Amino acid sequence: MTLFQRFFAGLVALFAAAPVMAQEGGIDAAVNEAFAGATGWFVNFIFAPIPGTNFAWIVAWLVIAASVFTLYFGFIQFRVWRHSLHLVAGKYSDPNDAGEVSHFQALATALSGTVGLGNIAGVAVAVSIGGAGATFWMILAGLLGMASKFTECTLGVKYRNEYPDGTVSGGPMYYITKGFAERGVPGGKFIAVMFAIFCVLGSLGGGNMFQANQAHQQIAGIVGEFPGWITGVVFAAIVFAVIVGGLKSIARVTEKVVPIMGILYVGVALLILIMNADSIGWAFGQIINGAFTGNGIVGGMIGALIQGFRRAAFSNEAGVGSAAIAHSAVRTKEPITEGFVSLLEPFIDTVVICTMTALVIIITGQLLTDPETGLYILTEGGQVATATGATGVGLTSAAFGAAMPWFPYLLAVAVVLFAFSTMISWAYYGLKAWTYLFGEGQTTELVFKCIFCVFVIIGAAASLGPVIDFSDAAIFAMAIFNIIGLYVLMPVVKRELESYLARLESGEIRRFK
Repeated sequence: MTLFQRFFAGLVALFAAAPVMAQEGGIDAAVNEAFAGATGWFVNFIFAPIPGTNFAWIVAWLVIAASVFTLYFGFIQFRVWRHSLHLVAGKYSDPNDAGEVSHFQALATALSGTVGLGNIAGVAVAVSIGGAGATFWMILAGLLGMASKFTECTLGVKYRNEYPDGTVSGGPMYYITKGFAERGVPGGKFIAVMFAIFCVLGSLGGGNMFQANQAHQQIAGIVGEFPGWITGVVFAAIVFAVIVGGLKSIARVTEKVVPIMGILYVGVALLILIMNADSIGWAFGQIINGAFTGNGIVGGMIGALIQGFRRAAFSNEAGVGSAAIAHSAVRTKEPITEGFVSLLEPFIDTVVICTMTALVIIITGQLLTDPETGLYILTEGGQVATATGATGVGLTSAAFGAAMPWFPYLLAVAVVLFAFSTMISWAYYGLKAWTYLFGEGQTTELVFKCIFCVFVIIGAAASLGPVIDFSDAAIFAMAIFNIIGLYVLMPVVKRELESYLARLESGEIRRFK
């Protein structure tokens, strides 16, 4: 039986068994058990470890690709950062170029899809399992990931579709289809369709239901328990009001929300670091030392490396292909310029925000060590013992709360903003994958937008663990097909890069501001 046959057989079993299970343990339990039976094999496959290790192969797939692109493009992320900032500032932007949004709006939209709970809860998970040293490997993975973003977002603009009404559609499904055909490589259409299918599934789950669910949990933790569907309806109404206006409407919101939530979160982190300035050097010492010794964690240096790489990959999504969908709509006639802009994302997301979160956790003494040996005190489960016993988002909240007791309230606001911005960005990603599969048109778009908003309500109202696991796996399944496309098309990006840099040096590239 093929994988697809197993999947559809599982779905049939889901519908057949759901009524009986609903009587025994409620609708949530019915969906959990049935969905796990239908899709558990897929989740296990995507997150399966490399034999002999506990390092998920999908993370290795992302990190190896990032390393290849870094070397192939001559460490591009360290060579053009100044020009990247000029592009974001609009100094080379021609308002007459085709596209829907500015460089800054495209960057904000893509960032809003990646800056989120991974920066709050994911970092806490990394350091509670891999110790402070996981931060070092997380930073390294973020720096490498800049090259992956550069590659995919350049291709997103180069092979996008431009329509008479000024709108555009782009992303991996378009550059794989067109690029493979252009180079005479077979299989492009199949790979593109598979990417689009998993993009739709990932947008409804990890980019939607999970965000709504976590936002409701944070709100309920502050104001007290109340039905999740209320949160879902409110979120769905706001999300629909934004996404019904298309990408320009989404971009107008994200260019305001992303800076606000970034300033809120990073501002408090900076304040805490300034208050504990004398401990920053010690904290970085813990990070460097832990990166190569493990400081007594299970797995030592390898354990720290695995957790750092894993959380960086989950946080910045470099290589997944989602950001290329947002960046493809930028106003420019030079595809490489959006590659330059996009490489800033992993730096902002992972190197800056994730590192700040980790430093606050370390400096506020949340990770417990033996005063005599200096090694971490471990729990029975092998994780680093924490001052409050909290993990995940609770650990981050406790760390910030130790310095500022009112921070849990701010965290609730940040989580809601993160969840909202992630949902509207993934609504756009899912929409473009949906229209690739079913065709362009207002009716097709409206159908998806309505489906997306219904899933917002479902996500806030239910605890559907296996559904979320499947949707997370779907997001990373996108990387399988996207990176195959990037390997095939990276010579195209190199030609674009060499041409642009030569014209920039000669003064042929015009500066508008």
